[in-house]
Amino acid sequence: MLKLYIANKNYSSWSMRPWVLLKQAGIVFEEVMVRFGADPFSATSSFKQAVLAVSPGGRVPVLVDEGLAVWDTLAIAEYLAEKFPEKTLWPQDVQARARARSVCAEMHAGFGALRSACPMNIEAKLSQTGAIIWRDQAAVRSDVERIVTMWTELLAQHKGPMLFGEFTIADAYFAPVCMRIKTYGLPVPSHITDYVNRVCALPGVKAWIEDGLTEQDFVPADEPYRVAR
Repeated sequence: MLKLYIANKNYSSWSMRPWVLLKQAGIVFEEVMVRFGADPFSATSSFKQAVLAVSPGGRVPVLVDEGLAVWDTLAIAEYLAEKFPEKTLWPQDVQARARARSVCAEMHAGFGALRSACPMNIEAKLSQTGAIIWRDQAAVRSDVERIVTMWTELLAQHKGPMLFGEFTIADAYFAPVCMRIKTYGLPVPSHITDYVNRVCALPGVKAWIEDGLTEQDFVPADEPYRVAR
C-alpha cells in the first residue's frame, strides 16, 4: 500500500497537496503523521530524523510505494498521475494539461511573499492580521492579484466548478492558498470566494480541515492567541 508521510495538518501546506489529491481521487493509502514537535527543522530534531529515515531531503511530504520514496509535491503528483491513469489527475486535453502543469509549477516556485506573510493555519481566524498584511505588504497584494487573475481566467475558460472543469492536481495544489485566503480574510472578488468555498467543500479537503482542527499537540511560539488543550 502507498504510504504518505506528512506533518501537522493545521500547518503543513505542502503535506496538504498530495493528501487531498489522494483522498479526492479515491486512491487508498496509509497516512504516516510525523508531528513537528519542538524545533522541528533542527538537524537533530525527532521530526527531522524521522523524515530523513525515508527521504534524503528530510522534508515532508514523502510518498513511499514498494520501497520507492518520492519526495516533492510535483514529483508525487506526476508519479500518481502515471500510476493511476484512470483517475485523470491531470486534464485530458493536451493544452489544458500543459496549462495545469504550468500553474502548478508557478505555485511551486513562486508566491513567496504570500506564503511567508500568511503561513497556513487552518484553525485560526486572523482577519485583523490579514488586513495589516494587505495594507503594508505590496508583494502580498501582488501575489494575490496574480492568483486572482489566474483563477479567473481558468474558471471562465473551463466553466468551473474547478479550475479545469473537474477536479485535478491543480485544485489540490492551490487548496492551501484557499486556506490562507480564508484564515487571513484576504480581499478577493466574490467569484474567487465562491471557488474557495467550493474547494473547501470537497470531501478530501473537508477531511483534511476536520483533522487539522483536532490537533492540539503543537503550538508555535508566535501564536499567543492559542492555548494548548
